[in-house]
Amino acid sequence: MATFLFDKIIFGPVKSRRLGVSLGVNLLPTDSKVCSFDCIYCECGWTPRKREHKAELPSRQQVAQRLEAQLKKMQQAGELPDVITFAGNGEPTLHPDFAAIIDDTISLRNSYAPNCRVAVLSNATMLHREPVFQALLKVDDNILKLDSAIERTVELLDCPMGRFNLAEVMEQLARFGKSATIQTLFVRGKHKGERIDNTSPEELEAWLTALKKINPAQVMIYTIARDTPAQGLVKIPLDELNQIADRVKATGFEVQVSA
Repeated sequence: MATFLFDKIIFGPVKSRRLGVSLGVNLLPTDSKVCSFDCIYCECGWTPRKREHKAELPSRQQVAQRLEAQLKKMQQAGELPDVITFAGNGEPTLHPDFAAIIDDTISLRNSYAPNCRVAVLSNATMLHREPVFQALLKVDDNILKLDSAIERTVELLDCPMGRFNLAEVMEQLARFGKSATIQTLFVRGKHKGERIDNTSPEELEAWLTALKKINPAQVMIYTIARDTPAQGLVKIPLDELNQIADRVKATGFEVQVSA
């Protein structure tokens, strides 16, 4: 199925299902994906396994200059965003200057759009890097992926590239506590001959147990809404997502549902 890449460093604003009017920041190349996961549902397509040339990331200076220019333009038009969101073509925390870019962004936000939030959508694989961890503590919406609390399901669904240890990641997530929002995409289907379903009773019990350990401020649950690189994936109906949300609420967490 068709997927797409963000072709700019600063993109949008777009209406986000979860965040409102969002001005996007892409810290990855504008012509290819760079990620520590290769999620079978990713709207940006597959993560390249081999490259002819090293991926070129935008510089800290480029990001700051282009973000400032867009915020100035939006301020003059009286159309400031609700949130500045780090997303784009892969995992934003892989950028070597991620922490410094977050500092720049907060400074620019304070100058041009003080009521705007700063959000990061991350797959949580770089939390062992202390500068990344500390930078994420500074943002308003620290949104971290946990698609399953069962390692085999993460391997099938998120396809980590390189070393990955789910238990270690969950320990890092627990360090954030109320400074984190946990984001989970629910899906079922078949991929490479294996059945995938992170909505099963076993999956949900393990996931809810993990949420209790992490103790986040909020949980976001959603399902696929756009084309996916893998065939045979099925969107979870809204009524089923709401049933999962009810179980999350019963454990004491705020939950947001997007279908």
